[in-house]
Amino acid sequence: QVQLVESGGGLVQPGGSLRLSCTASGFTFSTYTMNWYRQAPGTEREFVANIGSYGDRTNYIDSVKGRFTISRDNAKNTVYLQMNSLKPEDTAKYYCNLIRWERSYWGQGTQVTVSS
Repeated sequence: QVQLVESGGGLVQPGGSLRLSCTASGFTFSTYTMNWYRQAPGTEREFVANIGSYGDRTNYIDSVKGRFTISRDNAKNTVYLQMNSLKPEDTAKYYCNLIRWERSYWGQGTQVTVSS
């Protein structure tokens, strides 16, 4: 049974940093691309970043390039999202995502609020 558990969210001031973690179980983590999405109130869920199975390929939406870094530790079955220079518009619930066998799996999400 696939499980994705996010942590690390919180309240941070503009310009601050947070590191999100997503710990996975129930599948062979090291063989799958992992994704981060986010959803702000009243908006659709949007792709933020992903990372290939070996960590050698990463992709980001333009709005976070240069500020966010996705990484993974296959020995710990964990994917991370380091978020620096946070802006109020980064406020959202952040979700870890796996697509396996054409099925999409989601964690419960972790809330990030950027406010002074």
